[in-house]
Amino acid sequence: MVTVTKLTKTFHTEGGNVTAVRDMTFTVPDGTFAAIVGKSGSGKSTLLSLLGALDQPTAGTIQVDGQDITKLSDRKLTAYRRSRIGFVFQSYNLVPNLSALENVMLPMEFAGLSARPRRARAASLLEQVGLTPDKHQRRPSRLSGGEQQRVAIARALANQPKLILADEPTGNLDSATGKLIVALLHQLAKTEQTTIIAVTHDLEIARQTDLTLTIADGRLTTSKHAAAA
Repeated sequence: MVTVTKLTKTFHTEGGNVTAVRDMTFTVPDGTFAAIVGKSGSGKSTLLSLLGALDQPTAGTIQVDGQDITKLSDRKLTAYRRSRIGFVFQSYNLVPNLSALENVMLPMEFAGLSARPRRARAASLLEQVGLTPDKHQRRPSRLSGGEQQRVAIARALANQPKLILADEPTGNLDSATGKLIVALLHQLAKTEQTTIIAVTHDLEIARQTDLTLTIADGRLTTSKHAAAA
């Protein structure tokens, strides 16, 4: 579970102080696929950076699975990001000279897992996200955009994180492939009991999530759960 309480982030610039996130409070339960939506400049990217422990808030707290990540030292934050948070990016951010399998193995290598179990888990994760075994040894340039994003999602799952953060995960995909990726994220949130929070500008994608957080001018304006089926 992610619990955000009175979160604020102010940047100090030559032109004065700019508050990108203002006094936000919300909760995202385990197994929830949530979307953060808002216009450009509304604070979406800043909020995602704070949730990912890539930046420190000016005030407020962020608890992930009961741990307040705003209180961790730099060393513990690095270890935390490596082992407890997975990231998925619009541009995939795969290592071009590594195969799909090797890309997924990489976070487990950094975490100290030995070669045989990390290879086995990487292969299992790639199959779980729908990448067939004949493509496991291909480099990113030989995969479609949708396939690259599947590899990126498998990599994000590698160290069994409690939280996955996705920055415009369908931004470089056609609408049909984007829908498949959203469905996959939704499924993984449930099967892995992982909290997945995605920033998106696409309201159609947001409507497919369990929870939509709408922000404007750095403030949380609405927090809407999906209607029961």
